[in-house]
Amino acid sequence: MAVQVELLKSITYFSGLPLNELGRIKDLIFEKAADKGELVLFEGKPAEVLYFIVSGVVKVFKTSADGKEQTLYFMRPDESFNDVSVLVGGQNMANAGALVPVVLYGIRKDDLEAVIRDYPQVARNVILALSQKVERLVSLVENLSFRHVPGRVAKILLEYAGDMDGRKPRLTHQEMAAIAGTAREMIGRALKVIEEEGAVRLERQRIVITDKEALQEMAGVAT
Repeated sequence: MAVQVELLKSITYFSGLPLNELGRIKDLIFEKAADKGELVLFEGKPAEVLYFIVSGVVKVFKTSADGKEQTLYFMRPDESFNDVSVLVGGQNMANAGALVPVVLYGIRKDDLEAVIRDYPQVARNVILALSQKVERLVSLVENLSFRHVPGRVAKILLEYAGDMDGRKPRLTHQEMAAIAGTAREMIGRALKVIEEEGAVRLERQRIVITDKEALQEMAGVAT
């Protein structure tokens, strides 16, 4: 499928650009599809491509030497990943894998540098995109540093609840553990604690939020 200008308009990097400029940039963009579970980026490999998500969900994560995984964030349509690695050069700073089948737009490092040089609006948009990523990483550090495990799980439930359009993934206990920075077994225990507080009801295939305010209080989120 050919790269579509209308889809580029919804991406932060290209927001506010006139159609004639988007048309020229489109020629530098390529499309890539990935199946569920397929790795799109490998940590430590040369950073050559910046990706934008057209459809699906991509998990960005780090893996320790002993195989422990820490999920940094889930990227959804219109979002980008591998920004810093490509912009500063060097190696990919994290892995990225398709949580569900995905369609991506990609732009190679040299082409991105040319676009930033030739289109000042893109340079301003890059600053905004990177600022949003810094906010997310600060939130992650805060979550891991200052919340106990039930609080981390409560925050995850708030973030991923109420998904009706497929933009947010349905998380397994293992995936929740990778976000929360804990063991899979701890997720089950934390969910039991949250259920005992009356904030959720655990059913066989899903978690039902029964008291959102109580869940927000456990997560330390302002109401």
